[in-house]
Amino acid sequence: MSDAPIAPHTELDPQPKARAQRAFGVVQPDAEGHIDCDVVIIGSGMGGSTFAHELSDSGLNVVIVERGDFLPREIQNWSAQSVFGEGRYRNAEPWLDEANQPFSPGVFYYVGGNTKFYGAMLPRFREEDFAEIQHYEGVSPAWPISYAQMEPWYAKAEKLYRVHGQAGSDPCEPWRSTPYPHPALLHDPALHPLEKSMRKSGLKPFVMPAAVDYGDGGDCVLCSTCDGYPCLVEAKCDAEVSALRPALRSGNVRLLTNTLINTLSTSADGRSITAANGIRNGQPVTLRAPRFVLACGAVNTAVLLFKSANEQHPDGLGNSSGQVGRNYMVHNSTFMLAVDPRRRNEVMFQKTLALNDWYKAGASTPFPLGNVQMLGKIREPMITPMRPWLPKFASRYITDHSVDLYLTSEDLPTRHNRVTYEASQGAVKVYWTANNLKAHEELVKKTSRVMRKAGYPLVLSERMGIATNSHQCGTAVMGNDPLTSVLDTHCKMHDLDNAWIVDSSFFPSSAAVNPALTIAANAMRVAAAFKVSGAAGERGG
Repeated sequence: MSDAPIAPHTELDPQPKARAQRAFGVVQPDAEGHIDCDVVIIGSGMGGSTFAHELSDSGLNVVIVERGDFLPREIQNWSAQSVFGEGRYRNAEPWLDEANQPFSPGVFYYVGGNTKFYGAMLPRFREEDFAEIQHYEGVSPAWPISYAQMEPWYAKAEKLYRVHGQAGSDPCEPWRSTPYPHPALLHDPALHPLEKSMRKSGLKPFVMPAAVDYGDGGDCVLCSTCDGYPCLVEAKCDAEVSALRPALRSGNVRLLTNTLINTLSTSADGRSITAANGIRNGQPVTLRAPRFVLACGAVNTAVLLFKSANEQHPDGLGNSSGQVGRNYMVHNSTFMLAVDPRRRNEVMFQKTLALNDWYKAGASTPFPLGNVQMLGKIREPMITPMRPWLPKFASRYITDHSVDLYLTSEDLPTRHNRVTYEASQGAVKVYWTANNLKAHEELVKKTSRVMRKAGYPLVLSERMGIATNSHQCGTAVMGNDPLTSVLDTHCKMHDLDNAWIVDSSFFPSSAAVNPALTIAANAMRVAAAFKVSGAAGERGG
């Protein structure tokens, strides 16, 4: 398919094509609350659903467990007031910060996980992101695998998630073995003056790679309610729509919803997981299998390992290295609203334009700064919780006249930034102190200057805190040495013979772009080795 950009639709198709029944492939425990299978996958987000998709042709009997239910399809999916003002779909329990103060984390427990609300931007990590990088305030460690090893899986993941992009437009993009599966989106006309101003300033704005079912009869209409919203017409290529549903249709993968796994049991010698133990509708559930795959998210995977401590694993399951829960990263991020009181922003699909001119060290900066990308259009209910003292009419005027950006800089892994489980309070606890802020502050300054030069005299910014954790990673790091890592290079736990982790826990560093495509590509890479190792085990038996 050509990489030439395509223009957006202008009208909503009132008759979206029929979708498969959402309950297809849903499994029930037996009368004793037991389920037996070949593979248990815990978590249906980007890692778990992609991994399940890759096993769907293996002949294995796979059960994927999700603590939540299917997200309802309703008109409120597209309502800023419902989604942001009322928090209609927020269903995560409070977590604690270092001072034991509760906060509401930015995670969602639904089939498809956080991808039901993500902005559907799927960039690759840069080739340099896999190597050691010197930053203003420290060193980002090298990965034990290279970009070249990940590249074929990036290409495969882009195909599964229908990524639209234009090779050669991103000034620091890594090399590719294949073109994008689908042509890049075009910028909304409302963004053309900003793009032109950026180019006049010597910058190289480009179209972000987008995972949407657009073109070729797809249902995406490039609306203004994508980033942070569920998609009413299911045209956002999230983990449920793109990976899990096809896996369930194979007949080899089944889904267990509304089931919270609390502990993992092990064999007497502690070398193998024998069961996942949970609660479903108030009743105990036990899943038994030869192999277990964890994909609960970087925080909840670590918490599950802590809650599963036993005599053989006193500090948490698989934690002989002491690294479970450590090295928690979430990115340094800032929301920026560039306001021109004279011009109303009539944009619809705003989340296309991006800058990577300062992603790497260069002539204008001695160290990497990060990525700048557009947000989905900010509306009044999104900023009122951050500025409750501001009258709603003022918030509405600002957002009606703003162009909205999201600035991301890399944070560095440290032992202090970590996740624990406070058993006495039954609560997740997150220790997080931002680091590498000098780079992020410089990124904010440079971007502010660009926006003022483009004709936006008022630039407002808000740095995100501990609750903005959709990019969480790093709590069960991958490495070659069992003394300093939790997983090997195929994401199998060093301390256990039959357990793998395929969410973002494995990240040795966070880079400075959205992690979702890297999670999906790695899940595919690990699944390929997983199938080979299983076949070898069967032959050996």
